[in-house]
Amino acid sequence: MVRDFRDCLAYDTRTRFDVDDSFGETPAISKAESGGTMRTGFLRFDGAVARDPAIDAWMKLRPGELGAIARQWFEVMRECGDEVRELVHDGCPVACLGDAPFGYVNVFTSHVNVGFFHGAALPDPARMLQGNGKFMRHVKLRPGTAPNAAALSRLIEAAYSDIKARVENG
Repeated sequence: MVRDFRDCLAYDTRTRFDVDDSFGETPAISKAESGGTMRTGFLRFDGAVARDPAIDAWMKLRPGELGAIARQWFEVMRECGDEVRELVHDGCPVACLGDAPFGYVNVFTSHVNVGFFHGAALPDPARMLQGNGKFMRHVKLRPGTAPNAAALSRLIEAAYSDIKARVENG
């Protein structure tokens, strides 16, 4: 879970963000000030790279079934496209389109979360997503319980497509 991301937001010259503690961004300029167009902001992380050795080290520290689940689903995120970058943020692997995050994995004592930074906006006909925050959602995976792999793969693909559209359309 992202605790305080004020330092991670990328500020552009047209939009400034006022950030509250509920993980929301609110444009703080008027339509007139922005030259007639209002852009909606989204989270950006500095330091994402094509293949982060810190993620491989993170994965090696999580052996066993939980680690295998995390590795499997993070690999699906890595394979979304050539533009996928990654980094460790808040202690877990994050997949980004450039510097814009779309997904993450995290290992807990008895489950793995496969999470989405804009999960609230994703289509979820299989009703796998959990969470009630303004933006983020996750899928909880447990050893010994077979996930709906096709539906989870579609969620990952949808998260990638969603962030790509957000980046391209500003």
